[in-house]
Amino acid sequence: MKLAPIVNSLLDTDLYKFNMDQVIFHKHTDLCGEYYFRCRNAGVTFTKEMFDEINAQIDHLCTLTFTKEELDYLRSIRFIKRDYVEFLRLWRPIREYVKTALTDDGELQIVVSGPLFSAMQFEIYLLEIVNEVYFRLKYDYDELLASARERLEGKIEAFKTGKYNFSFAEFGCRRRLSREWEEEAVRRLAGETNNMVGTSNVYLAMKLNLTPIGTYAHEFVQMYQGIDSIPLAYTNHYALEDWYNEYKGDNGTALTDTVTTDLFLMDFNRSMVNNFTGVRHDSGDPFAWGEKIIAHYKKYGADPRTKLLLFSDSLNFDKAQALYDCFKDRARVSFGIGTFVSNDTCEPALNIVIKLQTVNGRPVAKLSDTPGKAMCLDAEYLEYLKRAVAFRLKREAE
Repeated sequence: MKLAPIVNSLLDTDLYKFNMDQVIFHKHTDLCGEYYFRCRNAGVTFTKEMFDEINAQIDHLCTLTFTKEELDYLRSIRFIKRDYVEFLRLWRPIREYVKTALTDDGELQIVVSGPLFSAMQFEIYLLEIVNEVYFRLKYDYDELLASARERLEGKIEAFKTGKYNFSFAEFGCRRRLSREWEEEAVRRLAGETNNMVGTSNVYLAMKLNLTPIGTYAHEFVQMYQGIDSIPLAYTNHYALEDWYNEYKGDNGTALTDTVTTDLFLMDFNRSMVNNFTGVRHDSGDPFAWGEKIIAHYKKYGADPRTKLLLFSDSLNFDKAQALYDCFKDRARVSFGIGTFVSNDTCEPALNIVIKLQTVNGRPVAKLSDTPGKAMCLDAEYLEYLKRAVAFRLKREAE
């Protein structure tokens, strides 16, 4: 291994991985899934040296287990249950679940296959590895680090002078420049401003005594598409129901756009409005989305000023401030900012993802509110899902 280990702790991941996995552990251990890697940037290629380093880093990842300190920390999170922590005491990443390949033209291919409660955990670790290997081996890392520090100085100064006055959480694990840089950026933003409310990185939350922040991801709603007994256009209904039954409102920020926000709102009824503390935006026009959500709360007699609007779609700090100024007097507003904290350098960041593509042998997909964000290996299934969503939207609008 040419580089030092990139992942040294199994807590070095987003909190929502544990949140979702706990529901799966309690309710859906029979589900198996496949996750596929994709780089959305045009023209990005990986070298044989990068490929070999990525594989060596995955080998190292699969030697890790949770330490007693890490398990004790998870127990301290009020909605993480003791039986799930005992399961994690036994769990480890299994190398055979991860297959990698490099095409002749430099396309990196990664597929993770296995029981969903185990396969889903690989996503963040693998993205951390791929991103750091790419940037360390392609560029002069010291130059990247110097530019990242310069840009961070400007952000901190903007908070100190009042140019920025919103609260946010750091969501930067998956596309960070490096493990060391993410820690430095989070440490400085937490220590030198009063605006960072926490981080999605559970390891950094433990190490720096910060609040771990996270809800659930698109894969949680997608997985219900692979359950035979659930109609495709009702996956949000069953996902919301399972989430509430697991957490009883104690971990209640719902993601709206997996199969479009319009369909989500059909299932976000009075009971769910009251039981969830807020909702998260991750695609489509955030200003139009905010207005739509506020109108939905008012429809059910809920005061939007008591509910959280959490924006998390490719945010930079200027965009977050504009959204805050628009909604701050009408709702509780916060932000999850990732790449513009953990990998804002003189070189463009990678837009890399690892997405759930099959469950129990059936294709699944995310539609989102931005058509270009849809990712599905089966074009016929994707069109079928779109028709199912459109049919329900039309039928219930009549």
